[in-house]
Parts: sequence; structure tokens; C-alpha cells
Amino acid sequence: MPESNMKNNADSVRSKVLVTSLLFMGLAHIVFLKQYLKGILLALIEIVMIILSPRVVTVLFHLITLGDPKPDLPIRQRDNSVFMLIDGVMMLAVLGIYLALYLITVRSALKGWDEYKITGRMPQSKNPFGELLNKAFPIFGLSPAVLMIVFFVIVPLVFSVLVAFTNYSTPDHIPPNNTIDWVGGQNFAAMFGGEKTWTVALGRVALWTLVWGALATSTCYFGGTILAVVLHESKIKVIPFFRTIFILPYAVPAVVSMLVWQNLLNGSFGTVNQTLIALHILRPGTVIPWLSSQWLAKFTCVLVNFWAGVPYFMLLVTGTLTAIPKDIYEASSIDGANKVQTFTRITLPLILYQTMPLIIMSFTFNINNFGAIFFLTGGGPIVSDSTTTSAAGTDILVTWIYKLTITLMDYKYASVLAVMIFVVLAPFAIFNFRRTRSFKEGRV
Repeated sequence: MPESNMKNNADSVRSKVLVTSLLFMGLAHIVFLKQYLKGILLALIEIVMIILSPRVVTVLFHLITLGDPKPDLPIRQRDNSVFMLIDGVMMLAVLGIYLALYLITVRSALKGWDEYKITGRMPQSKNPFGELLNKAFPIFGLSPAVLMIVFFVIVPLVFSVLVAFTNYSTPDHIPPNNTIDWVGGQNFAAMFGGEKTWTVALGRVALWTLVWGALATSTCYFGGTILAVVLHESKIKVIPFFRTIFILPYAVPAVVSMLVWQNLLNGSFGTVNQTLIALHILRPGTVIPWLSSQWLAKFTCVLVNFWAGVPYFMLLVTGTLTAIPKDIYEASSIDGANKVQTFTRITLPLILYQTMPLIIMSFTFNINNFGAIFFLTGGGPIVSDSTTTSAAGTDILVTWIYKLTITLMDYKYASVLAVMIFVVLAPFAIFNFRRTRSFKEGRV
């Protein structure tokens, strides 16, 4: 037979393998590859999906409609839109996994046929899953982690995003008493210019969130750097004692520290004001509104966070300093550089080079630093639009989301804010990770 005809015949059979594997899962393994057990097990998976298809269609239909109001029925018997939304997202995840498995079986059939053309032997063995246990072992090893990520990370994330496109809020759209409906981009339009009160609150809180993140990160970083350099360069014998003292704020749980500071800085009975009065720095009856004045409360948040966060960067920079060769400092001393020049021209650039990824991650952490704000000020003090939006003077986006869900039960706007935070911070985290050596080379 001419070579061209043999090639055309092989291509024709390969096309049949492709079509057969697409028609029914595992069919190509049975018909062409003679892998009967493997093909039967794969076919059973599709049979199960076919049996469950009415349930799949019902769940997806409920995802589209989110139920119908049934005021004549008892509350327990009414459609719960939230459950329908969650079930729909989970069903989409299951369908995604099923389609991925289907694609893997198609590629497996084609790969088996290509190997048969090369070796002239069908890929049969006493152990029909030998290929899976050897060549595809990484897939099976990672599958439990992938499934957990899908159902415990991706599904809740998608659910939270979808809530932003509904009217899920009190008082008229709280299941199961009432259903929720799809509203498209109305919530985003209202938050970003459609409703002045909410737009002003969003701009104020978002701006303070960025300022807070920048100040909280920079003050802690440079404070910890200076402290680490001073302790590293000092020649006194009790340096370990000072390091232990400075680490103590970091060793105490942040929640406890913030609650203690909240009581210490209380304007009426706080220890700080009472001490200042006892020292005659303040007159009796006068107080410093540490937490009740909007701008002073913001300054207090940064100051207390500085006290709590400096030890972390002190430890971080101390470890970095030990890795800097002493020859560099000896050379700078010979060249006549003083302490300030050595710090600004040698120490600080080397430290920044080593710790810049951690600075970026610290910035993203501080933007979402719920405890530092909520347990110290509770987001307060109250401002003009707090009654409507629940956003107070020192609230950052994440504390505002908490208040919207717990206090106002306005899940739609809380979801809009969560989506906004994800869109802003996810690129930072991904960009920072992709630049790491472990991502590029697969090692630390």
C-alpha cells in the first residue's frame, strides 16, 4: 500500500477515535484501544451524569430564576434564593470538573492510539490503571487539593461575586421570607456615582484605606529598620534584653493589644488622660479625644499600629543585616563614610532589595487589617453619612464590609466592596508572587 494511503488511513482512524471519545466517555477505550475495564468505568461516570441530568437542569434553572415569591406558603416551604444560588454555583463547579475529566479521557484515547501507531501494540496490561498510576500520578496526587480549592475557595469566591449582581439586602429581599433577584450592574452603578451618599462614603473610605495601608506599612517598616540597625550596631552587652523587650508587643495577640489600648485611650476614664491630668499636663475636666475625633482617631490608629508592628520588621531586618558582608562596611569606613552615609548608601538599599516583596505583601495585609481598626476604634467616630451607610470616621473597606453585613444586612453593597478589593489587591499579590524565584525556577 502506498505510504500516502497508509497515512490517510491512519489519520482517518485517529479521527474516528476522536469522534468516538467525544460521543461517549470511555467508548474509544473500549472500541479501539481494547481497554475494557477502564472504558467501562469511564462510561459509568457519564451514565451517572445522564441519570442526574434532570437534577442538574433543575439546579441551573433555579440559579437563573432564584426562585419565585410564594407568600401564601409557610416560610419554611418558600424558595430560598441564597440556597439556590449556592447550589447553582456548586453545580457549575461539578460540571466544570466533569468537563475537565471528559477532556482528559479524550486526550488519553488519542494518546493511546498514537502510541499504538508507533509501537504496533495496544496499550493493554494486567493492570488497566498502570498508566494512571505512573504517568498521571501527579494529577491524582493533586486532585484532593484541587477539589478542596474548588469547593472551599473558588465556589465561595464566585458566590460572593454573584451576590453583587443581586438585590440581596434588608428589608425586602432577605430569604426565605422574600426572594432575591438579579439586578445586573445596578449596585455597581449606585456605588460608583448613582447614589451620592454611597459614592461619597466609598470615596472617603477607599482613600483612607489606601492612606492607612501606606502609613501603617511605612511607619512600621522604617521604625523596625532603624531599631534593628541601632541594636545591630550597638556594642553594649544587654542588646538581647532590649530585643526581648521590643518583641513583647508582637508576642501578645493583636486583639488583646487593641482592646487594651482602646481602654487606655478612652476619653472619659482612660488611663492615658487620667495620667496626664495627674501630672498636671491637662487641666481637670479636659480630655484629649483620642478615639472620638475623626482625624485624631486616625492618627491614633497609625500610632498604635506602629507600636504593634515595629517588632515584626525589626526581626525581619535583623535577619537581613546578618547576611550583609562586613567587608562592605570596612571598605566604606576606609573611604571615610560616616554612619549616616553608610546607612543611606549601603545598609538601606541592601535591606530594601531583600525585603521589597515583603513590603508589598505587608501593604496588602494592612489594607485588609480588620483587627487594627475594629478592635481599637470600632470604625468610629460617627460622621455625617454613618447613619445611612454605616461607614464611620476610621472605617477601612474591610470593616465597612463587616458593618454592612452584620449591622445593615446590606449584602449587595458589601459584595460590591469585596469585588473591588479583590480587583485592586489580586494583581499586587499575583505580580509579587510571579516575580519570586520559587515561582520562576521551582525552588527557593
